Amino acid sequence: MIARALRQWLAQLGTKTLYIESGSLRENGSCESFTGKLRDEYLKREIFSSLKEARVIIGAWTDHANRVRPHSSLGYRPPAPVTLEAIAQQLPSPTVMQ
Repeated sequence: MIARALRQWLAQLGTKTLYIESGSLRENGSCESFTGKLRDEYLKREIFSSLKEARVIIGAWTDHANRVRPHSSLGYRPPAPVTLEAIAQQLPSPTVMQ
């Protein structure tokens, strides 16, 4: 519904939207940036002995890139920072001493 209203508004202004092909990394700047960094910082430096190892290691790198590593375009904050609530959920619950 929003897309239809947006297209109508743009048509009134005399302009159109551009279609970005689904999965097209060359047309999506944030995906292209991410895959470029992954390739340059990790894939070119690692040799994986199995697909499972690659998935685990790349998953850890992705988690670090999204939750810890600062991004200049976001004011040097991570895109999805680890919250205090998430950290608290990972900690063991305190035991009550009697």
